[in-house]
Amino acid sequence: MCPVRVKICGITTPREALAAVEEGVHALGFVFAASPRRISPEKAAAIIKELPPFIGKVGVFVNEEDEKVREIAAYCRLDTLQFHGEETAEYCRRFPTYKIIKTFLASSSLSLERCREYLVSAILLDTKYTDKKGGGGQTFNWRLARPFYKRTIPLILAGGLNQENIITALDLLEPYGVDISSGVEKDGLKDKHMIRAFMEQIRRWEYQQLSQ
Repeated sequence: MCPVRVKICGITTPREALAAVEEGVHALGFVFAASPRRISPEKAAAIIKELPPFIGKVGVFVNEEDEKVREIAAYCRLDTLQFHGEETAEYCRRFPTYKIIKTFLASSSLSLERCREYLVSAILLDTKYTDKKGGGGQTFNWRLARPFYKRTIPLILAGGLNQENIITALDLLEPYGVDISSGVEKDGLKDKHMIRAFMEQIRRWEYQQLSQ
């Protein structure tokens, strides 16, 4: 069994980043699109410069011009690009030197076949909102993601995850990875104790799987 990969998205300060790393998080997400957690390339680059090795650096973009994406990715030394808008499969192929995560918003019309059109490193399923692209702290009906269960496309689960519901989500879908933001926030900032509690739940689930 492969360990569940954990990405904390919406990092805005060095303190948040180092707290996540200290608790064993695998990747950090930096939002370069309209969001309360938006960060400038300059601030993101300064945080990334201080990270230890083997931590994934993910840039989150929404319907951005491809040249702007390349500029920010190179400046910040990102290794993964996450496209959270209406980007096409052809658009995602324009960045061959990066790992690509494509976000789809969960709905009854979402199909595995449509996602297969995207030759990307992983598919991320998130909650669909009417007024925002993500980060709203609400879950979706996880059974909509069942067609992705143990498929060859790596699945990353997002949307309203927290320490109370993560084991249920893992039991149902066994995703490659999970992506959390508001579920480990206190007063608008990532909280070290909440991150620790979330990671402890994941490790508890992994131990149970190995013990079976």
